[in-house]
Amino acid sequence: LVAFDAAVAQGVWGIEFDLRWTRDLEPVVIHDADLRRLFGRDLRVGGCTLRDLKVQCPRVPTLAEVVGRYGGKVHLMMESKAASYPDRGRQNRALGDVFAALKPGRDFHLLSLAPEMFRRINFAPAAAFVPVARLNFAGHSRLAMQEGYGGVAGHYSLVGDSSIQRLHAAGQKVGTGYPRSRNCLFREIHRGVDWIFSNHAGEVQRLIRRFQDSN
Repeated sequence: LVAFDAAVAQGVWGIEFDLRWTRDLEPVVIHDADLRRLFGRDLRVGGCTLRDLKVQCPRVPTLAEVVGRYGGKVHLMMESKAASYPDRGRQNRALGDVFAALKPGRDFHLLSLAPEMFRRINFAPAAAFVPVARLNFAGHSRLAMQEGYGGVAGHYSLVGDSSIQRLHAAGQKVGTGYPRSRNCLFREIHRGVDWIFSNHAGEVQRLIRRFQDSN
């Protein structure tokens, strides 16, 4: 939450975060499958209950905490990690309850590097889904248009100008990552991409603000 607060305070349009499930099927927000890298704890998120997770590492927020804190204030981009859904009905009800006050597409989108996850998530319409390409951007683009997804995202080096034009003509949005320099940022803006993902959101937002102030 400290990192999200810092990004929001710097005026970013949206935040991206990762969904994982505890053993008792409670949705939490953390990138890694375990706590080793970030917190030095030998604990798998999917191997413990929410209560145990909160006791051992209270800094891992629940999805409800994140959506309650930022929903409606900034756009939410939630990445669903590849995972089994052992109780699909219950898990979708949990997601639906958390996002109930928000409108899909307007307030949030659902991302995944594993588009097959979208077949397991049915609390939101297809237009809220955004497949993220590791390498095969063309294949993900075809999938997005075929399934009526809200758009497609990938590294800027994978996304050609013709792809952007074709996707826009089909009513799709395009997201690219991960600009950091001024030249890279403004090239993507000039190309007309809809979403820009960056691991250095504060720096990118400052570049945009300086440009706006100078004009």
